Amino acid sequence: MATATPTVAPTLIGSVQRALRLLESVGSHPDGAPAKQLAREAGLPLPTAYHLLRTLAHEGYLHRERGVYVLGDAVRRLERADLARARRHRITEAMNRWRDLLGTPVYFGVYREGEIALVSVAESPAAPAVAPWADFRQTAHAHALGQCLLSQLDDATRRDHLDRHPVRPLTPHSVPGRRALLERLGSLDRMAPVVERQEYALGTVCAAVPITVGATAAAMAISVPFQQQERLQPAIERLRREIGSLLNSLTFSISI
Repeated sequence: MATATPTVAPTLIGSVQRALRLLESVGSHPDGAPAKQLAREAGLPLPTAYHLLRTLAHEGYLHRERGVYVLGDAVRRLERADLARARRHRITEAMNRWRDLLGTPVYFGVYREGEIALVSVAESPAAPAVAPWADFRQTAHAHALGQCLLSQLDDATRRDHLDRHPVRPLTPHSVPGRRALLERLGSLDRMAPVVERQEYALGTVCAAVPITVGATAAAMAISVPFQQQERLQPAIERLRREIGSLLNSLTFSISI
């Protein structure tokens, strides 16, 4: 008869558990607490608590000042990372809802550290995104999202971007050169939608709307097949209203 294999409980690293209990104790005292109090609250011998507190302080998770321990910068970084994940989740949820509502792919981009960054795309088999056949960062002059972001920049920043990423037509419908692009961008209403028709990809028309939150330039965009271009204007106007509602609810942040 085969012998049953005993169930093995997962191995827990005791020192990690004890360190986490100390962090929890410190976190419950905004003004900090001394080692003896923390050891008592965490149920640890004082020598063990001292050793772990010194280690946590060395790694930046705690900071000792005026005889008490407070949370350190490493914990603040973890908190900021958690907030960033929550923001990304909210943005993804909103984009997926808009994709289904509009029946189009939805793109979200920002201008960050001198470059166009495509942060997120919501697509589905029924609403596929445009295939990025040319480098998205270098072709901002040819797609609606990029033009929308460039239109929000000051003149010096915009010209610096175009110095690093020269205007080159991608299709017969693309803006022909730098001067024509600057004239187009200069004529745009800062908060008006930006539309391009087959400038980035043949057979596709796109529109983007600017988003201004703080000093960061951001934009949302949609695309539809050229033969369905009559859908573009109503869809982008609906997206503008949806974004406005989200911004007014104070649940949207582009600090990601």
